[in-house]
Amino acid sequence: MTRLLAETGEALYGPRWQSDLARDLGVSDRTVRRWAAGTHDMPPGVCADLLRLTRGRALLLNAVSKRLEKQR
Repeated sequence: MTRLLAETGEALYGPRWQSDLARDLGVSDRTVRRWAAGTHDMPPGVCADLLRLTRGRALLLNAVSKRLEKQR
């Protein structure tokens, strides 16, 4: 799961993803770093939160893409 967490964080926020993800999840950046390192397990529900964040970003990007297509 640690690799999927990193992939999700990078996809959402770029290479400096840990602090931004921590903010959006309402946890400390140290907590996210522990999850990413695999020293602590993510609690139940974090996957659902990650899914919510990625779906929200996908909707936003889709809307922007449609507006860009109209400008072509």
